[in-house]
Formats: sequence, C-alpha cells, structure tokens
Amino acid sequence: MTEQEIQIPTPDGTSDGALFSPEDGQRRPGVIFLTDIGGIRPAPREMARRLTEAGYTVLMPNVFYRTRKPPMFDFPFKLGEERTTKRMAELSGPLTPEAVERDATAYVEFLAAQGSVGDSNMGVVGFCFSGAVALRTAAARPDRIGAGASFHGGRLYTDAPDSPHLVLPRVRARLYFGHAVEDRSMPAEAIEKLNHALEAWGGEYESEVYEGALHGWTVPDRPVYNQPKADRAFAKLTELFARTLR
Repeated sequence: MTEQEIQIPTPDGTSDGALFSPEDGQRRPGVIFLTDIGGIRPAPREMARRLTEAGYTVLMPNVFYRTRKPPMFDFPFKLGEERTTKRMAELSGPLTPEAVERDATAYVEFLAAQGSVGDSNMGVVGFCFSGAVALRTAAARPDRIGAGASFHGGRLYTDAPDSPHLVLPRVRARLYFGHAVEDRSMPAEAIEKLNHALEAWGGEYESEVYEGALHGWTVPDRPVYNQPKADRAFAKLTELFARTLR
C-alpha cells in the first residue's frame, strides 16, 4: 500500500489530505473517507488503510481546511469543555451546505484523476459530524457517487430548512446509516423521521441502530470505541461497496 500526502484544489482554497492506494498497480474503485470532527490523525488513517486493503483507493481530505491543518485539536479533546466546544464551532461553521457541495465536486474530480482509480462509481463514508457531509456529497455528484454510508452521523434529520435529509431527491446512490444509541445529535425520534424520509425517497437504503454502541463507537481513539461493533460496521461498509462499486 502507498500513502501519499496530497493537496486538493477547491473553489475555496486548497485542502490537504492523504491518498491511500493498493500497490498492485490495478485501478480500483475510489472512496472518499470523511473524518469525524477530530480530523486527520492516526486513528482514521488506520481505518482508511484497512479499507484500502479491502480493495479500494481511498481519499481522505481535510474537510476543515478553511480553518486549519491537522491537528484540529492541539489540546485534549473533552466534550463539554469550553475550548473544545469553541474549536468544534470554528471547524464546523464554514461547512455550509453550499461549501460542502463545492468541496464534493473537487474531491470527486481529484480522485477520478488518480491513476489507481477505475471508471466505476465511487463511494463516500462519513463519521459523526461528517455523516451529513457524506449524504450531501452523494447529492452533489449523483453522476459519480454510487454508494454512501454514515456511521453515528449527527443531525441527519432536523427541522431546519437546510436539513441534510432534504437532499435525498437528488441522491442516486445506495445508502447505509448505522446509528448509535443514546445519541443526542441523532436521537431516536430523529432516526424515525429519517427512516420515513428514506422510505418516501424510494431509493435503496438500510438504516439500523447498533444496540449498545455509543456515538463515536467506530473510531479507535474515542473512549466509546467498541471493537466488535466497529468490526460489524466495517463489514457492512465493505458489503455496501462490494455490491455497488464493482
């Protein structure tokens, strides 16, 4: 496997990031891997390597490039602490729906131009904050995104006029949503409303709650990391991509 540090031109600047490619020289389906609010760091890099080993070329952009380069948190990440809350707002604030869609096209075009990427549809996966970004990416480029997944995604369904679920009519991808329990960013009533919206959408999807898994359970450096549930999530992700991107 090769791992390159890269620069992605976007309409709003330049996103740094990493590109993970198999070493066999074959052209593989491309996948956009969107990190949680913690950004690019060892834990998601290891997750991207595992996905690459499953047979994909994986692009991990710094979705927070408008604010700063990694590390996103140069102090201990503690939910509820004032400076953590402030930094989270600084990182997420610039990612308006319009900005996310501009970035999506830039990421797709960059990945498509790589010699290790084939002509098949691409996949996108997001975690926590970026679950909604993954859904918006699928809506922004329905011509290239054939599969999209969100794990413990937050605020996927809200009452706001720009709620992520409202982009569903533009999505052609097969979708997967793996929800956490007791998730304040995506409570049970929001999951139920999202499921109704998905049913009305009429596309191919799966939406399920991982019993016993708390928000952030898939990411190894989070205190709620649950390896058995994370392994199941990885199996669901690779199953989704294998069925859709080959």
